[in-house]
Amino acid sequence: MSDAPKHPVDPANELAADNSTIDPRDFRNALGTFATGVTIVTAMSGDGKPYGVTCNSFASVSLNPPLVLWSLGMFSQGLAIFQNSSHFTVNVLGVSQEVLASQFARSSGDKFAGVTWRPGLGNAPVLSDAVASFQCRAANRYYGGDHVIFLGAVEAYAYNQKEPLLFARGQFGRFLAPDGDKTP
Repeated sequence: MSDAPKHPVDPANELAADNSTIDPRDFRNALGTFATGVTIVTAMSGDGKPYGVTCNSFASVSLNPPLVLWSLGMFSQGLAIFQNSSHFTVNVLGVSQEVLASQFARSSGDKFAGVTWRPGLGNAPVLSDAVASFQCRAANRYYGGDHVIFLGAVEAYAYNQKEPLLFARGQFGRFLAPDGDKTP
């Protein structure tokens, strides 16, 4: 595709009226060239059931205070759970957890079947064997296009030296060092 600007004179009007000239599928393909980590974001529903969703829109925001963000589609079935939860946990997955990532990416079924976890802050599930976990107080929410952006104040975290799971161009993968060796 061309790298020529495709924005109308008033980008705010573009978002409000859904008048973008950018092809959504091609834009998604372009975004897919950016490799990301893979996470499962979890929270406890109001009726005491754990809920989680696979997410690769996780990013750090600030070191001081410690803030992170992630986003969820406006029409996700779990949106109300995260909007009403006081806490959520971002669980960073390792290369051995590709099946788990796929399990939580589905919109139906018992996503926690066979999953070992413990209740974290606000009872948000902390998944066993994750590469890292960030337990967050839901600090704020912002609306951005077709997603809700969740800002979390990190209140506890843990990590290990396991290899993280990556995602790019619609596929899971892993990091290879320049000499071709896998990272520890």
